[in-house]
Amino acid sequence: MNFRMRNNVRFGLIVPSSNTTMEAEFWRMISGWATVHTARMRLEKITVNELEEMEEQMLEAVIRIADAEVNIIGYGCTSGSLLKGKDHGGEIERKITEKTGIPAVATAKAVIEALNKLQIKKLCVATPYIEEINELEKSFLEQNKIDVLNIKGLGIAQNREVGSKNPNVACELAKEVYKQEAQGIFISCTNFKTIEVIDKLEKELGVPVVSSNTATLWAMMKKASTKRKLRKYGRLLLQ
Repeated sequence: MNFRMRNNVRFGLIVPSSNTTMEAEFWRMISGWATVHTARMRLEKITVNELEEMEEQMLEAVIRIADAEVNIIGYGCTSGSLLKGKDHGGEIERKITEKTGIPAVATAKAVIEALNKLQIKKLCVATPYIEEINELEKSFLEQNKIDVLNIKGLGIAQNREVGSKNPNVACELAKEVYKQEAQGIFISCTNFKTIEVIDKLEKELGVPVVSSNTATLWAMMKKASTKRKLRKYGRLLLQ
């Protein structure tokens, strides 16, 4: 198949079946110049067991997305692309591209690339996760030479509940975890609503704020050679 670049970019996403946020945030950020095309992998709870089972559905999902001749495919799950350690995201990207011939981005790897681009080495992290997932995330970030000064989760396992939270919940949690010596804040989880509050947080705290969805979109744009700068969603998308 010939996946030529088009005037309107086609972003392909594979997301957990219970994710109700990532597509909506992508549509808002890319409205007018690109489209989003999505397939789903079954997941109800953000636990190690369910995330591992979800990944087993990945290749079937990406085959369906490839049928839409998308320019790039995103694996839209933060915890699901970091739970096996430093190289997990890169391995996911490799498998997707080998299967489809299409460039790929995994959220966790995109986050590291975004933090490096913004020169953030001292980080505070806000998540909706249970402690088991927070511990894996902290380890993953530290394996990638990011100093995690503070990390706090809401203790939610049910992914639908994460998606129901108002963006102000992420905003208040980010302010709660912030420490003055931090060079940036990461708000984790592609189902956690954030894009309405990122600019506000950056202005209030004076440091870059990266979310799972802004990092994923930024990395997908770069890999698809899309030279656009998006305003209102934080410093990252102006890079």
